Amino acid sequence: MIPPAAAPAFLAQAGWGDAAVVPLAGDASFRRYFRVIAGARRAVLMDAPPPHEDPRPFIAIAEHLTGHGFAAPRILARDLDGGLVLIEDFGDLRVKEHVEEHPSAELDVYRRAVDLLADLHRLPAADVPSYDRAVYQREAGLLTEWYCPAISLPVDEQAYVDAWDSVLPLVEQSASPIVTVLRDYHAENIMLIDRVASHGLGLLDFQDALAGHPAYDLVSLLQDARRDVPPDVEAAMLAHYRAIANPPADFDAAYAVLGAQRNAKIIGIFTRLWKRDGKPRYLSMLPRMWDLLERDLVHPALGPVAEWFTANIPADKRHHALQDHVPT
Repeated sequence: MIPPAAAPAFLAQAGWGDAAVVPLAGDASFRRYFRVIAGARRAVLMDAPPPHEDPRPFIAIAEHLTGHGFAAPRILARDLDGGLVLIEDFGDLRVKEHVEEHPSAELDVYRRAVDLLADLHRLPAADVPSYDRAVYQREAGLLTEWYCPAISLPVDEQAYVDAWDSVLPLVEQSASPIVTVLRDYHAENIMLIDRVASHGLGLLDFQDALAGHPAYDLVSLLQDARRDVPPDVEAAMLAHYRAIANPPADFDAAYAVLGAQRNAKIIGIFTRLWKRDGKPRYLSMLPRMWDLLERDLVHPALGPVAEWFTANIPADKRHHALQDHVPT
């Protein structure tokens, strides 16, 4: 986590020339983050190196969100060609660690996170691409592209595509409005901040936003890949969303379909992070992802997809099939 060579000149031009730069975090992408400290001032340096990353979508969505009263980081300086962006620092208090340290706060924090989504879903979608069939299929296909080969399991890939084609119209033809889908709305990307606006929650990691179904971000929040959200909390928050957003009757079925699609995608992504990118720690999350996927597959709307999994991936090739590769 050494700052990029261009960082000192970029920070000097932005008025942070004497600041200390310390590693903050990386994530599952090529992006890296550094905290920039100059006396009492704090900011975050995002290194989104081209050609792997492009900071423009992050900036566009951040400005869209702040323009509507949500707490996304303010953009303090930018070098688009170099992939450097200086952004507001929301501190270190993530929802994940807060609710793990204070379990009694879990329902309140998640209720606020659902309230924020309901507010977002009352607005027209941002000017972003559509979450369309091609994207759904490409993402779901990560499971057969990466996970199945990793466990040396031949499967019927065309039947997998066909199964998803038979259930995705329920989402595409839903009576729900098309909204901004942040796509990574979960406890590690939501900060607790001292601000009345945006329900006291700061938003991160939304650069891949698309225009799609409102259930997707609820799935991302309540079927979290990185922490166990108790089923009773998930049920309570779904009931809360229904009460404040009054979604159409097909909402629960769409939630299940998008949950299965997202969880299948993440199983593929976590396997790819191990096989391609040398990040085996993500394999430790696969049992959780299989648990979530199997819960979603019980819904009648997912019948064809559930049948494919039964026919193609035996139980012993699911939850713990790759655990021997998890680092100790």
